[in-house]
Amino acid sequence: MLKIFLVEDEMIMREGIKKNIDWEAENFQFVGDAADGELAYPLIIQKKPDILITDIKMPFMDGLELSRLVKAELPDIKIIILSGYDEFDYAKEAIDIGIAEYMLKPVTSAKLLETLHRVEKMILDEQEKRSAKGSLDAKMKFFRKLVSGSVSVSLLLKEGRELGMELAASEYNLLLLQLFLGDDVDEVHSHIAEIRQGFRGFQETYPNIEVAYRGREEFWFLLKGTQEYPLSSLENDIKAAIEQLVKVEHQTQYFGVLGKGTERLGDLSVCYEEANKKFAHRFLEERDRIYEVSADEKAALDLESLNLSQTDRKALEQFLSTGLQEDVAAFIDTYFDKAGGKNIQSILFRQYVMMDIYIITMNFSQKMGYKKQELAALYGDEQEFMKVFSSIEDTKAYLQKLLEKAIDLREKAQPRKYDTVLKQAQDYIEAHYHEYDISLNSVAASVNLSPNHFSAIFSQELGETFIEYLTKIRMEKAKELLRTTSKKSTEIAYEVGYKDAHYFGSLFKKTQNCTPKEYRAH
Repeated sequence: MLKIFLVEDEMIMREGIKKNIDWEAENFQFVGDAADGELAYPLIIQKKPDILITDIKMPFMDGLELSRLVKAELPDIKIIILSGYDEFDYAKEAIDIGIAEYMLKPVTSAKLLETLHRVEKMILDEQEKRSAKGSLDAKMKFFRKLVSGSVSVSLLLKEGRELGMELAASEYNLLLLQLFLGDDVDEVHSHIAEIRQGFRGFQETYPNIEVAYRGREEFWFLLKGTQEYPLSSLENDIKAAIEQLVKVEHQTQYFGVLGKGTERLGDLSVCYEEANKKFAHRFLEERDRIYEVSADEKAALDLESLNLSQTDRKALEQFLSTGLQEDVAAFIDTYFDKAGGKNIQSILFRQYVMMDIYIITMNFSQKMGYKKQELAALYGDEQEFMKVFSSIEDTKAYLQKLLEKAIDLREKAQPRKYDTVLKQAQDYIEAHYHEYDISLNSVAASVNLSPNHFSAIFSQELGETFIEYLTKIRMEKAKELLRTTSKKSTEIAYEVGYKDAHYFGSLFKKTQNCTPKEYRAH
């Protein structure tokens, strides 16, 4: 039940809102009210409501000032502004603060309830996302235990229940799936978000499945067959649902492998091993399909002819772009099988394949920003090649190290990719931090990125959000002014980008553990 706090200086309206709504029947808890922001602020901090409803024009402390102070202490709170003033400046300022809804007076109970339920859905959706994110690592670790074959069935059942997964069933199977993304970052980001949401929805439609996200758009599905819902029916339904959800659009492709079912939970390690061998073909086989591991399928392909086609080279480039180090050995086996099968016995063939892989890997790494000389030192040169052709094992061992190094360099190079963008953004913030209307949108526009993409890059690479970074810059500038000038706190607040001196003072104390006056006294 979400908690509601109301701030309204007009007593008749405040009492009307408070008494004309059956809060409990609407699944809300009314926890308090006040006539102005100054009286409301300490009560709000004490009660910690989920939703604050506040008038915008009030004596002593208005709704916008109150909202800034409350947001600084309770960042997750949702605020609904009530206003009798249909003015753009108020709405614009409310948006900058992060107000959830902006309603013009007169406000009816029905209209307010409609807005409250809309905000309620927003809060519940955010809570669900935070919960899903928090359990992501634990669930992925559990899936790894499940397929390792090293944990007892009784312990798996116990740990599964602790994570909200009931594993008891009459049959089991695994489905491995990877999505391959296109180049349009914003479009792909939106489409992937829809697909992930769709996969979470599968668990409501099909309670006999569990879904885990492995990383790099790779998903694992655990299917649990019962007498009422046999494994064969569940497999067909899930395949159809995935194929329907992940349509070939927005430049997104997929590759899936359905394992061979088993009656024992403890045998899922065998199921996984067989499925994963075929899953290693995802960089070489036709996509937009879900393959199955058949009972008599061979572990490896057995092609007699040489087939180093352009498709295989593209598969290698794709693997270098998105593959994981733990998949390298399986990829090399599959690559050799696809390229020539038994021809691997030939030293000439191994030389040909290895030089091909070496050149493609060198080119890929150079595109990531590395110089040829430093790559030669890491990857080796022609003289070293001669030592590894003597046996199949030596050749594969060398190639495994080569690709593992390339993937490691790829991961290290990711920050390089955004160095220029982040430097430009930081320079822009340094030049404009004192402007009240600087925002994530304006900084993103200065580096020609969408706000969503820029926000993700900024947080990932710098380890803090845009707001946290901007606040840090402003606080450092404020401390400098406090140390070197006799200006009042009100003047300093304006100089570092804050219109509201009260908000500046509250934020300074929160981030520096002392008031501006106390800081200057030191």
